Amino acid sequence: HQYYSYKDLMGFFVMLLLLIEIRMLFPNALGDSENFIPANSLVTPLHIKPEWYFLFAYAILRSIPSKLGGVIRLVMSICVLFFLPFLHIKGCRGCSYNVFMQLNF
Repeated sequence: HQYYSYKDLMGFFVMLLLLIEIRMLFPNALGDSENFIPANSLVTPLHIKPEWYFLFAYAILRSIPSKLGGVIRLVMSICVLFFLPFLHIKGCRGCSYNVFMQLNF
């Protein structure tokens, strides 16, 4: 298997050399075109949006005008997720005890 390992290492180094050459000779080739737009420090661009895992926090903070109220609601939304397992006190029963499941199946 030493020939396969040598071949894989050689291919890795050739690709690495190619990427380094592109980066050094053409530095703007792999960049974003929006980097050349002059920035306005007074206005947030419309295309900037939070990542998907921050969308709930972003929506909570934007919906409440008070900063303190938004932070309190944000903390409460996390606390609800913490206490949710403790609120489930009913034991799990099978489908044979559920009337709607008996009617459907």
